[in-house]
Amino acid sequence: MYSPMSTSSTPRPKRMPPEQRERAILDAAVDLARQSGIAGLTVRTVAAAAGVTPALVAHYRPSMDAFVAEVFGAIVGAEREEVVAVGRAGTGLRARISCVVETLLDGDRDDVTLVWVQAWAAGARNEELAARVRLEMDLWQQDLERIVADGVAAEEISAERAEGVAWLLLATVDGMNAHSLVKWAPEDRAALARRTIAALLG
Repeated sequence: MYSPMSTSSTPRPKRMPPEQRERAILDAAVDLARQSGIAGLTVRTVAAAAGVTPALVAHYRPSMDAFVAEVFGAIVGAEREEVVAVGRAGTGLRARISCVVETLLDGDRDDVTLVWVQAWAAGARNEELAARVRLEMDLWQQDLERIVADGVAAEEISAERAEGVAWLLLATVDGMNAHSLVKWAPEDRAALARRTIAALLG
């Protein structure tokens, strides 16, 4: 005999106001990307993570390329704000730069590093993601250049020597962190970074 209690079905998602539902979908996608990178973000995987139907994800985010770019920006933007705030706590150019670089290289940020590395690769085929990657890299450079400019104003470094420091620091951090994903990096990345900073700042 048929019994309705014997059937199984996926529970309907709890009704939420549109803004709350949209936020929940974004938060689920961010959590998923932090766990396994942005390469695995699809309508279906995000829907499963958010506990909603794929159609609902597509309703709120009709372009997956744009959504991946949004998720990338949310993750790396939050990290940038956090790390720059740590840097502001330092006193003097060398201390502030060291705080920023050593925080980025502390070994606890492999989830964000994976997001960056995958975004650089995926940006070759996703122009919206590529544009967001360029923006976030520009913002990182600007934040570091402001720190260096403060050092120039305080006569801690000459303007000539300061030129290009932000670029070189970013290249150092990005390279060592990317290499660390495949366990090909100095065991003490922070120590190498300190030597690099000393060489750059004099």
